[in-house]
Amino acid sequence: MLDAFLFYSSLPFLYLLSVLPGFLLYGLSDFMCFLLAVVFRYRRQVIETNLEKAFPEKSDRERAAIRRQFYHHLCDLLLETFKTLTCSPAFAKRHCRFDPDTEALFRHYATRGQSIFIVMGHYGNWEWAGNSFSLICKQPLYVIYHPVKNRYFNRFTIRMRKRFGTGLIPMKEVYRELVKHKDQVSATAFIADQTPSSSDNAYWTRFMNQDTPVFRGTELLAKKLNYPVIFASVNRLRRGYYEMTAQTIFETPAATAEGEISEAHTRMLEAAIHRDPANWLWSHRRWKRKKPE
Repeated sequence: MLDAFLFYSSLPFLYLLSVLPGFLLYGLSDFMCFLLAVVFRYRRQVIETNLEKAFPEKSDRERAAIRRQFYHHLCDLLLETFKTLTCSPAFAKRHCRFDPDTEALFRHYATRGQSIFIVMGHYGNWEWAGNSFSLICKQPLYVIYHPVKNRYFNRFTIRMRKRFGTGLIPMKEVYRELVKHKDQVSATAFIADQTPSSSDNAYWTRFMNQDTPVFRGTELLAKKLNYPVIFASVNRLRRGYYEMTAQTIFETPAATAEGEISEAHTRMLEAAIHRDPANWLWSHRRWKRKKPE
């Protein structure tokens, strides 16, 4: 009952957010940023610890600047996500465009009749990137996701993400769903910088100056199905506007060595974070697991 009450009582507010013009939306975002960063200090210790370990070469002032910029990005990201509820296809494509070479790359695989895996991180506005992909590219997009605990918000999130045609696959059903769609030319997107539920079977590497477990699932599926692996980055151009860039990192994953795919997409995400540190999700407890002895 509480889950239902929380959902239905917040629904009108969420739809109101979705129709706000930009100047009001980002004005509200600035106010939210003040509340989160200054009043409530949302995950302040987590963010500061992550930044200190990731950028030991930077001064306290430089890391504080990244922290402030990140809070603004986080609030923008949250409010921008709800624009998907009511925004037009033209709005979606205008606010998250594709680099011409990236659009050509996806068109190349669709024309060739080749399914692909896209590897991304919690970088930029990945929600808007999914919308634009489904509107711009010929092949259907499937996104691997973790269901939300509140079943009402979970169904709401699914409807919102599928509005422009994107398909969703729960994490636990990935292989079964991929086999089901193996005769369909498709793109499957993995958000690969989440923390594995167990560190025992993870691929361990150095990421942002720290020992980090990486999901093996993306690599194992790519090698098994031999789908080309593409790394995508959603770069912020200016407030409210993003551009996706992508490049193929492995054309024939079945021929790669163990750990090669995981290492490659981790290095590429790390490079993107160094280019624009505030664009990544620093409030995520990415390094809560310790490397086994």
